[in-house]
Parts: sequence; C-alpha cells; structure tokens
Amino acid sequence: MIYLRLIWAYLKIGLFGFGGGYAMLALIEREIVGPGWIDSQTFTDIVAISQMTPGPIGINSATYIGYVAPGISSPALSGVAWGIIGSVLCTLVVVLPSFLLVTFTSHYISRHRDSTLIKGIFTGLRPVVVGLIASAALLLINGDNFGHTASDAAWSAAICAAAFCLVYFAKIHPILIICIAGLSGLIIF
Repeated sequence: MIYLRLIWAYLKIGLFGFGGGYAMLALIEREIVGPGWIDSQTFTDIVAISQMTPGPIGINSATYIGYVAPGISSPALSGVAWGIIGSVLCTLVVVLPSFLLVTFTSHYISRHRDSTLIKGIFTGLRPVVVGLIASAALLLINGDNFGHTASDAAWSAAICAAAFCLVYFAKIHPILIICIAGLSGLIIF
C-alpha cells in the first residue's frame, strides 16, 4: 500500500537526514523521485517553494508528497481526504526520528558536553554536514534550475551570482532578494 511505502521512505529520510534540509536533499530526491511519485522538475519546484515558505524542506516536502503520492499511485486514492491522510502521515513520520533522538539523548549530551567523546562526535559530524550541503548544491545545478540552453544557463548563473553577492556582501535581506530574483526571471525569461 502507498501509505506504508511513504512511511518507510520518510522514516529513512527522518532517520538519516543529518545537517538540515539542504544536507538531506539528495536522500529526499532518491526516495521520492525514484519511485515515480514526482518527476525531477516537480522536485526542483518543491525545493524552490520550500525555501520561500515557513518550515524546513524535509517537512514541507513530506507534506506535499504525502498529499499527491496517493493519487499518483492509484486513481482510487485521488481525493482530498486521501491526500490529507498522506500529508499527516508523512509529516509526522519525518519528524519522529529526530524527536525521539533529541528526547532520549539531550539529557546525556548536556550532562556530558565537556566529554572528549561528545566533542569528538560533533567534530566528526561537522565536515560530513558540509559535504552533504555541497552535494545538495551540486544536485540543484541542473537544467531544471539553470535552463536547458546556454543563454538560459548564463542568465541563471548571473542571477545566482548576483543574489549571492547581494546577500553575502551587501547584507540585503533574503526575502527582498527572492522578490528581485523572481522579478528578474519574469523579465528575462
């Protein structure tokens, strides 16, 4: 049944998604695009929309995929009620591992935060998280995001570089950058 497959997919994402949304993008893509619940273009759109809406990408994608996957897998499950059931299940399942992990380890970690073992674990995890975020950046550099022609790719790269510079160097608020980038895309493309 589709709900069990969704629960299993989002349980894996919730359990092994270290480092936040960007770090878990490759895992999310493998688990939701692989079975055919959505295509890569829709996945790219989910990433973009998730960054403009409140909440982490893992939860936002779980809610959306939980809503659309039942209808995609079986026409009999294409109603709103089936989508809401899928949304609730996926959203709860993706946060369950983190909730349990934090609940059961926070007391131990806070009690032993000066321990060499705990410091070593966190020191070892930091480069892994950076690598996972870099992997997510490479995952998002594709034709769906940057265009399929050289001209589109050049314009997209210019918008990307300008957005980075405006946020990093000029310290302009990211929401304003999103609006400017959207307007630029509307005008250029």
